[in-house]
Amino acid sequence: MKVKLVKNRDYWITWAKAAGIRAVKTIAQTAVGAIGASAALGDVNWPLMASTAVLSGIVSLLTSIAGLPEVTMPEEGEE
Repeated sequence: MKVKLVKNRDYWITWAKAAGIRAVKTIAQTAVGAIGASAALGDVNWPLMASTAVLSGIVSLLTSIAGLPEVTMPEEGEE
């Protein structure tokens, strides 16, 4: 498997913004799910909820390494 190294600075800035937005959305969705799974707000295990949400954000960033559909790879001459 050949890995293409992209040296285009604008590509990486765009990628970082898109991956960051996805990660933040994933963290928020995970937090809402973890809070919603509790019977009452007082039953929420806040440290567990926070660590689960942050872990989901990390997984989202790692998944984004495989590629983001909204960020296109630059053409050969654009690098």
